[in-house]
Amino acid sequence: MQISESPLAQAGRQYFSEQDAETWAGLLRPGFQLRALEAEGSVTAYLGGDPLLPKDVEWPVWEGHGPLHFVGAVDCGQVPSQELDIPLPASGQLLFFYFDGLGDSSVTATDPDSVSNGTRVIYVPEEAEIAPRTAPEGAAPYPRLLLSGEVIATAPDNENAALIAAFGDPDDPSGYCDYPTADPNGTGFWEALTAYRRDHQPHHQIGGYALPVQGAVEREGAQVVHPGEDEAAIGARKQLASQLVLLAQIDSDSRSGMNWDDAGRLYWMITREDLAAGRFDKATFTWQCE
Repeated sequence: MQISESPLAQAGRQYFSEQDAETWAGLLRPGFQLRALEAEGSVTAYLGGDPLLPKDVEWPVWEGHGPLHFVGAVDCGQVPSQELDIPLPASGQLLFFYFDGLGDSSVTATDPDSVSNGTRVIYVPEEAEIAPRTAPEGAAPYPRLLLSGEVIATAPDNENAALIAAFGDPDDPSGYCDYPTADPNGTGFWEALTAYRRDHQPHHQIGGYALPVQGAVEREGAQVVHPGEDEAAIGARKQLASQLVLLAQIDSDSRSGMNWDDAGRLYWMITREDLAAGRFDKATFTWQCE
């Protein structure tokens, strides 16, 4: 897919000035959208059901709370990683787990302990001997949904650091409403962007820009790693937020019985350096809802 010829790039050329359209097109990034398997498609990923795990890999547990729920798995060998801009493994599986608890036992995006222990990314090499693993008591599986995928163009949200840096002072995010992407004059761009996103929902995705429900997810992911309000923590958060890329985004989806609170989404993020090195224990996480 040529990002420069995507509907998002075309919308920029239609509604922005020539200079702004060029800037906008340069910000677009490829993402791999996961969608329900069609008759002629190949399985790239699946949500729910029993995961395929090696015998020596234990089911992830949040000590004192219970087992995590299996969310989904991605066959990296079926993802056209050469068309993405993140160093995804060329083979093997990535499995995503999340503690879908209630009340005090739920994963809180701003609580480092709950994120570190209530979410998990497990990488299984291609050569590993795997078999279906039945979920332990307390982590009843979601209905299985097979997924295929396609490369799509993705765009930064109005709070994304890349967009802020491209169209204004990166230290003044409050000015984003003046950006052409905010469509303050009702030119039609916002409607075109909304229609494009509606055509690609539910928003299950690997790589590309995250589609937040409530503000930039990178800041929340960095908050987990560097909590606190002292100057050092604030500086470290800002630096990490600029380095995080989306690894996986899993939307609410009635077909798989997944509803993350109120039509929410789960987001796993990681730095390119950690992703290239296979340090999936360094992945961070947040979730957002309406």
